[in-house]
Amino acid sequence: MPDRARFGAFPLDDDRCEFRVWAPAAGSVSIRLVSEDASETSLRPLGDGVCEVTAEARAGQDYVFVLDGERELPDPCSRFQPVGIRGPSRIVDTRAYEIAPGPALAPEDLVVYELHIGTFSDEGTCDGAIQHLEALAELGVTAVELMPVATFPGDRGWGYDGLYLSAVHPAYGGPAALARLVDAAHRVGLAVILDVVYNHLGPGSHAITAFGPYVTDRYETPWGGALDFTRRAVREWAIQNAELWTRDFRIDGLRLDAVFAIFDDESPQHVLAELRERLPDTLLIAEEEVGNLRPIEEWGFDAQWADDFHHELHVALTGESHGYYGEYGDLANLARLYERTPVARFVCCSQNHDQVGNRAAGDRPATDELELRAAALLFAPQVPLLFMGEEYGERRPFQFFTDHVDPAIADATREGRRREFGFAGENVPDPQAEQTFLDSRLSREELPGLRELYADLLRLRRELPPDATAAGNDGTRMVRVRRGAAELVADFGNRTVEIRR
Repeated sequence: MPDRARFGAFPLDDDRCEFRVWAPAAGSVSIRLVSEDASETSLRPLGDGVCEVTAEARAGQDYVFVLDGERELPDPCSRFQPVGIRGPSRIVDTRAYEIAPGPALAPEDLVVYELHIGTFSDEGTCDGAIQHLEALAELGVTAVELMPVATFPGDRGWGYDGLYLSAVHPAYGGPAALARLVDAAHRVGLAVILDVVYNHLGPGSHAITAFGPYVTDRYETPWGGALDFTRRAVREWAIQNAELWTRDFRIDGLRLDAVFAIFDDESPQHVLAELRERLPDTLLIAEEEVGNLRPIEEWGFDAQWADDFHHELHVALTGESHGYYGEYGDLANLARLYERTPVARFVCCSQNHDQVGNRAAGDRPATDELELRAAALLFAPQVPLLFMGEEYGERRPFQFFTDHVDPAIADATREGRRREFGFAGENVPDPQAEQTFLDSRLSREELPGLRELYADLLRLRRELPPDATAAGNDGTRMVRVRRGAAELVADFGNRTVEIRR
């Protein structure tokens, strides 16, 4: 394959555009602009399944690739799908975006705020989120983490079933809206981290695998076939996606979803190690299984999610012991997690999209837990992650919602949720119902004093030294954590907390 050939559509000037695609499964490939004359231009092969052409076209025009003279499909590296996964791709000139530089943040200064564009504001768009950014900066947040914005089936979803990874979801406002959001965040001093998914393709992937073998049957993920990163073009497809976000949209960091489901040990260099090399100045955070430190120890990532902190804290407060929670609940183990180093390489939380949204009804923690949860998290020296609304005590749930356009996939999703929760399955909200999505939008109704508590804890956090000593006792149901002259005293039996100085 031509070395690092860039894939997609790239405007060269006002009248010409460069198109390039990997399509080894097709005998011929042409480009058709969606216009009155519907003319086609053939792409010439470069070798290893890569084809290219420079044609008369401009930013804003829609196009499709035509495989073998008959099958019209969107560009696998589309920058915009204005009418969704089954419509044409649109040429986008990202050079037109004016985005302010991001803040210079040391890893130890990170306070991450995870949000879902569709439910974070009444508008459900990137532009709708902008009005709330300044309040986050004033609270003490230093980075917002956007759940995936890549185009997925339908309008509503969490984003982890993305299909066109380089195309900002049209329901969120498309690529120009994301550029405006990043610019606005940077102007109030917030870095932007984007959640990206390189472990599988969402429903409708046949429109991409028609071009070539993106997916392998050698491995299986919980969500379908694994991506085949032994193929150079598939590696480029993923890494160039990461480069697009960080170069063209000036996004400061990437959070990689479920890296345990990215299989590439057959290659001389793991694809995620190569991604690290190609993005030396980008903050990289991995979601990895508890106890596996490969992202930070082998691939050179900056940090990884530490779900064990959430699990220990949650079980200590709720007593829930089903599923994976059965391994947790020892306060001595919770205390040890406060002493884990290097502190800037572990991201801890009390709530996140998984731990709230993957409950049967997506319910938030009980109100009498919130102060203890806040103090337990923000007193920890590791990187804290807040989930949208927790800083003021949002009571609306964050439920699992989808909008699959394929009826068979929609039915399978409903049935899968019911099966997952057994006898409780009958009470699980219908993921395909629009109301499930609407019920998950933030109400922004605040519990008295909670926002002020978060602000105070974040101010204190900035004053404390990075090291901690801690002890937990299951007999007394107490955890004590000391950082410098300050001590956290958490009473899990009575659900009270105090910080002594």
